[in-house]
Formats: sequence, C-alpha cells, structure tokens
Amino acid sequence: MSAKPEIRPQNPCFSSGPCAKRPGWTPSALGNAILGRSHRSKPGKARLKLAIDLTREILDVPDDYRIGIMAGSDTGAVEAALWSLLGARGVDVLAWESFSQDWVTDIVKQLKVNDTRVQTAEYGSLPDLSAVDFERDVVFVWNGTTSGVKLPDGDWIAADRKGLTICDATSAAFAMPLPWDKLDAVTYSWQKVLGGEGGHGVIILSPRAIERLQTYTPPWPMPKIFRMAKGGKVDEAIFTGATINTPSMLCVEDYVDALTWAKDLGGLDELIARSRRNFAVIDQWVQSTDWIEFLAQSAESRSNTSVCLKIVAPWFTALNAEQQGEATKKITSLLDKEGVAFDIDAYRAAPPGFRVWAGATVEQDDLRKLLPWLEWAYQQVANS
Repeated sequence: MSAKPEIRPQNPCFSSGPCAKRPGWTPSALGNAILGRSHRSKPGKARLKLAIDLTREILDVPDDYRIGIMAGSDTGAVEAALWSLLGARGVDVLAWESFSQDWVTDIVKQLKVNDTRVQTAEYGSLPDLSAVDFERDVVFVWNGTTSGVKLPDGDWIAADRKGLTICDATSAAFAMPLPWDKLDAVTYSWQKVLGGEGGHGVIILSPRAIERLQTYTPPWPMPKIFRMAKGGKVDEAIFTGATINTPSMLCVEDYVDALTWAKDLGGLDELIARSRRNFAVIDQWVQSTDWIEFLAQSAESRSNTSVCLKIVAPWFTALNAEQQGEATKKITSLLDKEGVAFDIDAYRAAPPGFRVWAGATVEQDDLRKLLPWLEWAYQQVANS
C-alpha cells in the first residue's frame, strides 16, 4: 500500500465547472466592476464592449462574425442558437455524452423538428462523423465535457456545406483550436476554460448564421431571452454589449480580468499549450499505472480539459455499477477530506470514475502533486 503523500496541491480546485480561477486571482481583480449602475449606462456598455473585443482578440474570431453575451451560461447560449436557427432544413445532431443528449432532447422533444437524424455513440467514443450530411444543419459539441472525448479537428466538416454548423464549444474554447471557417454558431460559458463566474454564455455567429436569422422565422414561440432578430433584422445592439437581459457586471469584470490574464500570458496559443502540458502530466501517469485508463478510447480524441478516467482493476470491474459508484465516491471523498482535490467525481450520468480538469487555469505542478494522492486514496479503498 502506498504511503500517504506529504506534499499537497497549492490549489485543490480540479472541478470541470465552474473551474479553477486563474493563478494569482483575488477579489481585488474585480475593483473596476461597474456596480450599482445600469448595464446600459455609458460605462456599463463600455465594459461589456471591452469583454466582446477581448474575446475576439484572444480567440481570433473573424471580423465579420458577431459576438454576443447571453443569459443562462452555455445552456442559454446553445438554446438561443437552436431556437433561433433550426427548422429551416433537416438537422443532424451528434450525441456522445450528457450535454449533447440534452440538445437532442431540445430538438426532438421541445422544438419537434420533424426531419431530425440523431447519431449517437457510447461514452468514450465519437459517432461516425463520415455519416453526417452537410446539406442539413448539424448540431454537436466540440468537447464532450462529461465523457472526456473531443473532436480531433474540423476536417470532417464540409467547407461547401449548405446547412449551418451549431457547435457547443464550452469546454473547448480557449483550450483547443476552433476552425472558424467551418463553424456558424459557436457557444461557450466563461466559467469553464477561463475560470470565470457562472451564469453567462457567449454566442458567436458567422455571416451565414446572421443571414439565417434575417431570412427565416421559426414556427415556434420565441422566448424574449433568445430573440436575436426583430422584424427580419438582426438586433445589432446585442453584439456591441447591449445584452438582452441584465447581466452581472461583477461577473463581466471577472471575465475581463480572465481575458486580460490570457492576453498577458501570450494569448490563445499559450492557453492551449498550458492545457496540453497539463494533460501530458495525467497521460504519463495513466500510461505507467495499471489500474487506471482514459474513458476516451482513441488517443486523438482525448480531451485536454475535462480528462475522464476509469478504474480497470479486476476487483473493481467485478462490481456492479452501483458498487463501482460507491467505491469511486469513497476515493473522491478521501481526497476531499484531505483538502487535496475537490469535485473530481465523474459526471452523474457518466460511467463511474474520475474527471479532472486540466485547462489553462490549473497549474501543472498542482496536477503532479495530485496524482500521488489519487494513488494513495485508491489503495485505501482497494485494500479495505
């Protein structure tokens, strides 16, 4: 049995959302927040516009794409895209983990888009990307947050597509390259890769998506919170900082702080590099540890942010699903009690295991210090 480690991670926050704050963050970072005033005041709108401008700069979003801040985190941003854009043609929706299954539910059961094809895969795998028909609209996540399976690239997306591509990129934006020329509606929440506070989403729309907004009116009722067009014209104010509803300016300031940190760090390339280096620490440990494996089956599709792991030791695989869940919970509870890792349980709908965030706001040294603790906690339960 391994000895109890002596060295602890400096920051035990390895949750996959909300994620760890940027290194060095303190509440003093929010000192410039526009508080007690309208978000539609001149300084309020200026701060929202700064958040949009920095987003474009860091993510290298093309000049003719619109960027808007939405309510309801990534969920609100995705649903704004689905409610506003779908129904003009058939839809292919890809699902390989819980959040992509949520979008299936929205499209099939809520919007009831008749001509919908659902292509699924089990946790750990991707659907058959070659079966996607780009004459149709296509809805997918870039990174499966609850399965640790990401798209390796955008080569499978047709450049001459007729339909729109709607991409939930909430655990990918700022951590993985996104091919903007292949994407028409992209959403994320800043509580993921940048470690911002929750409650707000971002939507990024291509000229093709804007054209759809201006030329197509969906047949279903449109909640106010999703209305990005009025009378056949896009509400341009949304994309210059005039949000549809009242945002938390404290959260906006936190996002501006995270974007400024990212810019000072070296921008998108360094954010991606930090995440990949973090993943490499976990990857090296997995390769040298016989009781653990990645949930993602293919190396090229393993997420470098939401890293999902499964126990493969014979004693564990002989247990039923409920017993496996109890065993992994004992392990994560030990780590939580020791104050070395918070919130690394697998997602409730995913197979029992662990989910460790490896985005850019996590320090590589903290991951190195976490792994001996994970080994220790595993041995405590395996030998109990």
